[in-house]
Parts: sequence; structure tokens; C-alpha cells
Amino acid sequence: MNNVYTHGHHESVLRSHTWRTAENSAGYLLAHLRPGMSLLDVGAGPGTITADLARLVEPGRTTALEANDAALDITRATFADLDLGVEFVVGDVHALDLPDDTYDVVHAHQVLQHVADPVQALREMRRVCKPGGIVAVRDSDYHGFIWYPELHELDEWMALYQRMARANGGEPDAGRRLLSWALAAGFQDVEATTSTWAFTNPEDRAFWGGMWADRILKSALADQARASGVPEQQLEAISEAWQSWTATPDATISILHGELLCRA
Repeated sequence: MNNVYTHGHHESVLRSHTWRTAENSAGYLLAHLRPGMSLLDVGAGPGTITADLARLVEPGRTTALEANDAALDITRATFADLDLGVEFVVGDVHALDLPDDTYDVVHAHQVLQHVADPVQALREMRRVCKPGGIVAVRDSDYHGFIWYPELHELDEWMALYQRMARANGGEPDAGRRLLSWALAAGFQDVEATTSTWAFTNPEDRAFWGGMWADRILKSALADQARASGVPEQQLEAISEAWQSWTATPDATISILHGELLCRA
């Protein structure tokens, strides 16, 4: 049940993914971590969150899991100069090749929105989590993004992303569905919260808007859009709109996330 990963691994994608830390992306989980815990990070990506989590559970064991060797090589590169004992594993979250009841914490950030069967993924995450342990997930909700000023081309960007993500088998509005998926997966003790990333000052706007101005032209998403018949002129107009948004002194964007702490 492997999906096409909508974003791909272009530099413009990794630019945003390497910005992520445990503090800005897993704050809801941190108070529950203790030294000596074992932790599985599903969809570790470039590993910046993974590294932070590994430091918090040392000397416990941390495992970083990615869908294929190429993606896992990106994770490994982050750890090359870090003195952290992390195990690297290739696997499919729908059918993890890991024993039952192995980890105190199973974590996934921005993963369930991309998988073919989020409920089955959660069942597998629960299976490999020790009884009483925590399954922690956080996902964006794209239709919950709020930006100003309201540029028509950014509405086109949203519609395009929604269409491409769903064509790839994903659910871009995953954040609002997390609780429903967890209950369907059999969890009974679930704490559901939301949080946001806010990009409101010139530096933040340059980061977020510049990243998307590049990503809409150069990433796997852009290639998929072209293959589906989206005109180059439309992609360029979206890119220019992100640049215009970045240069607007009162521009803001709020990125909504759903998040869950589920007791196994």
C-alpha cells in the first residue's frame, strides 16, 4: 500500500523539513518523554525531530524508520556528525517488520496525511508500542491554513495541492480526521489537541513564502502537476504570488495541525 510521496525530496522541500524540531513540531509530546525510553520515529525524514527526541530519551534506544533506502539516506546524513545511537530501518507503516510491544513511544509527524490507509497505519503503530505506551501523531490540515492577504493564486495553490495529494492516495486535511482514525484503529484513551505554526514577521515570511515559491516550480509536486496537465504559466503565477505575499509587510499565515496522544 505504498503511496507516491507528494512533496518528494527536492532541496526546497528539505529546506522546510530540516527547520522542524521537537520544540516546534512535537511540543505536545515532550512532557511525556523520559530518559531510558525506547522510541520509534515513523517517517523520520531528514531526522531533525528524530535527533531531538533521541536526546530526550537517551540512553534509551531510538529507531528511525523511512519508506525506502533513498529517503533513509537523508535521515542518516543528519546523524553522521551526531553522537547519538540511532538505529535506521526501512519499512512500510502499514505492515511494520517489527515485533509486538517493542517501543515505549511511537511517533509520526506529517505521515498519516500521505499513507494509503491511516487507520491500518495506526493499528501497526499501536501493535509495536508497549502496553501503556504512547502513540503520538501530528498532521497538517491544509484547508485549515489561513493567510492574508487573500491572493487568488494562493487559492489556486490550495486547490492544486488538494488535487495532487488525493491523486497520490493521501488526505491533505488529515489534521481534522486524526481522532476519528485513532478511534477506528481501536484506541480508547486518546488526547486530541491542535496547534499552529505562525509565520508573521519578515524572516518567517521569507522562509515560508520563498520555500513555496521554489517548491511549486521545482519539486515532485511540480512535476506531478505538469504531468497532470497544469500549464507552466499557472505554476509560475502561483510562484510569483508567494513571492508577492513574502514581500507584503502585513502578510501572515497560520498552519493548523491536529495532534494525538494515544495510550496503547
